[in-house]
Amino acid sequence: MSNIIRSEATTASRTPGAASSRAPGAASLRTPATASGAGATASSAGTWGEQPAGADALSIGQKVRHYRRRKKLTLDELGRRVDRAASQISTIENGKREPSLSMLAALAKALDTTTDALLDPEPVDERSALELELERAQSSPLYTSLQLPQVRAKSLPQDALEAIVGLQRQLSQLVRRRAATPEEARRANKRLREDMRARHNYFASLEQTAAELLDVIDYDDGPLRQAQAARLAEHLGFSLHYVSDLPKSTRSVTDTKNKRLYLSNQDLAEHDPRSYLLTALASHILGHQPPHDYGEFLSQRVEANYLSAALLLPESAAVPFLTEAKKNRRISLEELRDFFGVSYETAAHRFTNLATEHLSLPVHFMKVHSSGTIHKAYSNDGLPFPTDPLGAIEGQYGCKRFTSRQVFTVSDRFSPYFQYTDTPKGTYWCTARVLPGAGDFSVSLGVPFQHVRWFDGRETTKRSQSRCPDPSCCREAPDELEEKWADASWPSARMHASLLAALPPGVFPGVDTTEVYEFLERRSGE
Repeated sequence: MSNIIRSEATTASRTPGAASSRAPGAASLRTPATASGAGATASSAGTWGEQPAGADALSIGQKVRHYRRRKKLTLDELGRRVDRAASQISTIENGKREPSLSMLAALAKALDTTTDALLDPEPVDERSALELELERAQSSPLYTSLQLPQVRAKSLPQDALEAIVGLQRQLSQLVRRRAATPEEARRANKRLREDMRARHNYFASLEQTAAELLDVIDYDDGPLRQAQAARLAEHLGFSLHYVSDLPKSTRSVTDTKNKRLYLSNQDLAEHDPRSYLLTALASHILGHQPPHDYGEFLSQRVEANYLSAALLLPESAAVPFLTEAKKNRRISLEELRDFFGVSYETAAHRFTNLATEHLSLPVHFMKVHSSGTIHKAYSNDGLPFPTDPLGAIEGQYGCKRFTSRQVFTVSDRFSPYFQYTDTPKGTYWCTARVLPGAGDFSVSLGVPFQHVRWFDGRETTKRSQSRCPDPSCCREAPDELEEKWADASWPSARMHASLLAALPPGVFPGVDTTEVYEFLERRSGE
């Protein structure tokens, strides 16, 4: 997982909820921040060093100790003031007992402070923050499972305290990375998709950020020009460098120290150079820190891609364009793509951002590999997607009757493909394209039948019927083929082994056994 661009001060304001923030690495021993932002997910249970949203017994106890020492009181003296034994005060200060409200009020009065001050979860200084983090770590189930001795934080010298806390953070990160199993990835995808559906895939704070940035570069209307994208980089203090030796596994590399942004000069013919540039800048603008877990990694990707698309197809221009198209009952992704000079996939993504919020249109979106596996999916219109037992869609096989897979059978790759599909949840109309290049992916977008009147392509006569998620629809081979070939075949998956973790489980992950049986049946007579 690569490091994400760290934020620096910019003239563009960072909007609340627009990005996630996390603690820096061990080199900076500050108290970890609580995750925030669209799609941010909770950390895995059993890890350490996390700061609760409010006060807990440890933070209250630390505040009591701080104010007691400031008053130069012993445990006995404070105990007498609140009519408690010194041992009881010690138990409170060590975080082993949370005081009642009445005891909290008595302690606040005895220490000449307020209950609000004792309940404030913010550590009083750097040392206190480190001690609190160490105490929380040692009380976690993970630390207990390691059967390591307890260390008295307050007795440690500063350098030893910093070293131990730093080691704990690094170990915690390693544990989280190891816990990023396919199951956790699927759970994170499910949580993110639910968050997106709850907000209709529309992030108002990111739209506002995009609008502010567009004002800075004097955007007026229509497509965002390459020169305007470059001007935005310049405004943020970055110099652009197009090189031929960019690492093949990267789209861009940013030298944050020298404010140099490197992009490939070999992708210019196949990919929109504005998109890669804006996506790289987006992480900087949103103040992304190195992701704390897989859920935050996904959230950051969504936020960066969303902001990039909101700059390429600005809300101020795209919404009037789509509103006029709806008025004329001629909504077309091809026309949206061509008007703003973006890819079909970007146009489809952007349409899902704006359709429900501004056009009152429920939609679904899919990006599907030619093998049938779903790589991206979004729906707020009730289309029945296949899911695994964890509720995840990504990595499942899309129905063979869906437009997203039927489009691979069409010889005409230059014309848009439209289709009606009857499903257990009703009839849906979809439009789809096989993406240019290798042709390994299709992108489809659709709406329920009652909303098709607003779209170009509604007159199509192509129709299909899907019974998915019923396995008998297209995922289970007919009984006669299953009986004949189940014990007489051994396919080898074409997909790279590193991708198999995201694919549907089965005897041969990544392999459509029905297609294997059908192939063998056709060849058996030769």
